[in-house]
Amino acid sequence: MDEVAELRADCARCSGLCCVALPYAASADFAYDKPSGRPCRHLEVFSCSIHAQLPERGFAGCTVFDCLGAGQQVTQHTFGGVTWRDRPEQAGDVFAAFLIMRQLHELRWYLRQADRGDQPAAVRDRVRALATETAALTLLGPEELLRCDVAGHRAAVDVVLSEVSRRVRRSAVRAVADLSERPRSTRRADLIGVKLAEVDLRGCDLRGALLLGADLRRCDLRGADLIGADLRAADLSGADLSTALYLTEPQLAAARGDDQTRLPAGIRRPAGWQLRR
Repeated sequence: MDEVAELRADCARCSGLCCVALPYAASADFAYDKPSGRPCRHLEVFSCSIHAQLPERGFAGCTVFDCLGAGQQVTQHTFGGVTWRDRPEQAGDVFAAFLIMRQLHELRWYLRQADRGDQPAAVRDRVRALATETAALTLLGPEELLRCDVAGHRAAVDVVLSEVSRRVRRSAVRAVADLSERPRSTRRADLIGVKLAEVDLRGCDLRGALLLGADLRRCDLRGADLIGADLRAADLSGADLSTALYLTEPQLAAARGDDQTRLPAGIRRPAGWQLRR
């Protein structure tokens, strides 16, 4: 199996881990409160009984979550097909392993995007070494995985992700003729509902930015760093994200776009996006 396939959820090979391990609170995204470790009331064996009606039933948040393949990795490899239902006494370890694995798979996704031909050989060597190390961590057994210092490993990975980001963004910004229309602060900034249609945002640092409902139609986001950016209901119709950094499919699933939105190679266009007429 290729790496991209490994980093995409295969619910048929999972044991419904996201429906049990993750907590959620009653909100516009979830119809009721659920603590970590308690199965969702709509989970039947390992399948969602309302999957086809999630938004209508008050679970829009479920439609934009993606474990990036962590669920099937924990179910099939870490615990060898033995599920939390088979051994309830192991359930806590299974759920904890899932949360760790989700982070490791996310790091693998980012490292794939950081392995770019426009980076110096020394930087690419570091990216690839970390990618190999991260992949090896996903193959650990339960006890070793639960002892994994995922926070420390994430910090080490972020160093090289940030270095690649600085290089790419610096090169992209040089091509921007007018910076006056860009927000003054973008990194982790509150940009909820901001109107930026057609603004040149090449090389912009949008890490952790709140872009809920933002108007980003026809924006040029090439070389922009979007790691952790909240794009829920943001309008990306006609936007160019072809070389944007650290973009994930769950981020796009939460946003709006169309067939004119340009995406990085290897990233799928959300099925719910509208075709331009």
